Amino acid sequence: MSKREKLLKRLASRPKDFTWAELASLMKALDYKLVVSSGSRRKFIHPVTAATMFLHEPHPAKVLKPYQVADAIDFLTKEGILS
Repeated sequence: MSKREKLLKRLASRPKDFTWAELASLMKALDYKLVVSSGSRRKFIHPVTAATMFLHEPHPAKVLKPYQVADAIDFLTKEGILS
C-alpha cells in the first residue's frame, strides 16, 4: 500500500488527529498545488481540472478540526478520489 493510499484510508476513517502536514502531503500526492493566501487561508488547486478546495491552516496546533476533515472528505469524494 502506497503512502497516498494509506493517507486516503486514514482520512476516510475521520481521525481526530489528522494533521495539516498529512493533508498537504496527500494533496501533493494527488497533484494538487498549494496556494497560500493572506493570513491562514489556503487553497489546493488541481492544475488540469482546476478543482479547488479552500481551507484555513490550523494554528497554533497543526491538527485539523473535525469540520475540516469532513470538508476534505467531501471534496475528495466529489472529485471521485474517495468513494
